[in-house]
Amino acid sequence: MFRIFYPDAYASDVFSIDYQKLYEKGFRALLFDIDNTLVPHNKAITPDIEGLFERLAAIGFKTVLVSDNSSSRVEEFAKSIACPFIHEAGKPNVSAYTRALELIDASPNEAVFIGDQMFIDIYGANKAGIKNIMVHYIVVNEKERIGIRRHIENFILFFYRLKRSAHKLNDVIIKG
Repeated sequence: MFRIFYPDAYASDVFSIDYQKLYEKGFRALLFDIDNTLVPHNKAITPDIEGLFERLAAIGFKTVLVSDNSSSRVEEFAKSIACPFIHEAGKPNVSAYTRALELIDASPNEAVFIGDQMFIDIYGANKAGIKNIMVHYIVVNEKERIGIRRHIENFILFFYRLKRSAHKLNDVIIKG
């Protein structure tokens, strides 16, 4: 019932993924959401994220940013990591994922999408036939209210965790 929303793996953050192991499994392209995946919502890129993208390039990955945010926001973020991007993507529409793959000349079977939203990022990647990893959204302030979608995501994640066969990429997650 919920399988179209299940990620192929769940990680605490983008630094808890063994990218070398992903590469060894044959993946060559990484598609990233920005806000609450790489940095807090509407925040600037950090040195840690710049370092991550340098490491990904050194491994051999092609990367692309896929965001529903504005052109100015995404372009500014992408500039310091020299990363192609799709802005105002319209996720979970499959065309956003297809356009991103075309930008980096990759096929769905060699790509992994990494994002924080089950009903947008993961659902869209699943519809597009792209493996995916859901990361826990970045919380800036523990007192911040989370929306109803996050509560529903937690409900679905409860069933996802019970269904071990849904965890197709779980072996690339670094346990903290």
